[in-house]
Amino acid sequence: MPMIAKPSPAALALAVLGLAWGPVRAQLPAPAAMPRPRAARAAGPLTRPELTEYRETSRYDDVMGFVRAVARGNPRMHVTRFGYSYEGRELPLVVVGDVPDPSPEAVRASGRLRVFVQANIHAGEVEGKEAVQALLRDLAQGRHARWLDSLVLLIAPIYNADGNERVALTNRPLQNGPIGGMGQRANAQGLDLNRDHMKLEAAEARSLVLLMNRYDPQVLMDLHTTDGSVHGYHLTYSPPLNPGTDSAIVGLLRDAWLPEAARLVKERDGWDIWYYGNLPGGPGLGEGETERGWYTFDYRPRFNNNYVGLRNRFAILGEAYSYAGFEERIRVTLHFVEECLDFAYRHAGEVRRLVAAADAHSVVGEALPVRSRFRRGDQVAIVLGEVAEERHPYTGQRVLRRLDVRRAETMTDYAWFEPEETERAPRAYFVPAGLTAVIERLEAHGVRTSRLDRPLTLQVERFRIDSTWTAERPFQHHRERTVRGAYEQVQQELPAGTVVVRVGQPLGRLAFFLLEPRSDDGLLDWNFFDEALQRDGRYFPVLRTTAAF
Repeated sequence: MPMIAKPSPAALALAVLGLAWGPVRAQLPAPAAMPRPRAARAAGPLTRPELTEYRETSRYDDVMGFVRAVARGNPRMHVTRFGYSYEGRELPLVVVGDVPDPSPEAVRASGRLRVFVQANIHAGEVEGKEAVQALLRDLAQGRHARWLDSLVLLIAPIYNADGNERVALTNRPLQNGPIGGMGQRANAQGLDLNRDHMKLEAAEARSLVLLMNRYDPQVLMDLHTTDGSVHGYHLTYSPPLNPGTDSAIVGLLRDAWLPEAARLVKERDGWDIWYYGNLPGGPGLGEGETERGWYTFDYRPRFNNNYVGLRNRFAILGEAYSYAGFEERIRVTLHFVEECLDFAYRHAGEVRRLVAAADAHSVVGEALPVRSRFRRGDQVAIVLGEVAEERHPYTGQRVLRRLDVRRAETMTDYAWFEPEETERAPRAYFVPAGLTAVIERLEAHGVRTSRLDRPLTLQVERFRIDSTWTAERPFQHHRERTVRGAYEQVQQELPAGTVVVRVGQPLGRLAFFLLEPRSDDGLLDWNFFDEALQRDGRYFPVLRTTAAF
């Protein structure tokens, strides 16, 4: 693809707003004088929102019936499953492309770019679920047919299937519809599936990682709804945020893919789209002494987009704006997905090349972050907005409705992270054979392992623990653990059966984050080593080496 010049973040924001250069703080006029017309009634099967004038969201049976109806008789659409929920519901996967069947073997043999679109990880954030159903209907009717020259689409419309069925009118307080209620954030185990990508305790998370290992999509989209600060964007987005992610993957998303999708949606609908962020003092944020700025969320790989990035794959997070109307949220999500997929179609060769290069690149010897912090960026123009407070007609609870008001404020950009503490990636880790839960998790992620068939004496590094503690409050059924200490060199005999994890493999970045003791989202953090530390708290039981063997 041609080189694309990168404008500054402030310039991008000002260009999206259609403003002249220079400081902007004044209130801006509404982008359109005429009210936006309701979308024309679709041909073919209708989604539950369409059938109820956007009062209700789709239940599980609605989704299953809809995808089977649109795919019926279409040789380019195959309905299968990629796993099961905790309560045993099939997790549907619709494979769209020129493939004879929906098997991983057929999809990978096609040679086309594989793009996975996932919705409803948080089952109160339902816009993605409805948008991808509409997309499937469009595809079934021949729209976007050119995409299938270069792409195979893997679409999972209802990831948190159990949470989706726990509908209540009081879920997602403040959200502007659907007034007939929506599902809950957590799955049936009470787990947040968007915090489970490293520990893999949910059946749904296991199913998702199994899909990644079998189908190996090079692009993954994850669709959400944000109820954070009051701003002027219809949708915000994020690429992978962990600074340990392959820089070429982040670069294409940051410099071309996401800005282009935002620009095209703006041209198409007049809607502003920007990087995900919140203001200090917004819902769930502390006021304190925090600098006025636009702050993204988190770099840790427990989050889908960061996890996907550490697997050397392109990740795109989309967050519709909770206070916009339900129908409008569905439409902006659909249009954002369409523009992202069209970019993937037009740049399929480049995306495949960058993924292959990331897989071939060994991180052995590189300094990778185990802990990170916000990076203070440039001054950027952020579009703020206003909301009106209303009452839910059936519960009386407060609801916030977006007003068509925009004003730009220049503030510090905190959209990215930088390493706070790093470690050199070793050549290999050695995991004692008795740590079966650790070994099982590594293999579930798809990390390649082997075993020593005879004892091996080697110069290794072991981590001496100087102090350790757990969090005061439980999170996702865990009290996360932290250790402090340092590596020291020792000569040691490793017994036969020791599990070897070589870092010079495609999932080497992920293996590093799982096994480093100071990693703030690794297996030690999630208590997988607690029993071993109770037996001997002086040393972390996993050894590592920089030597060839």
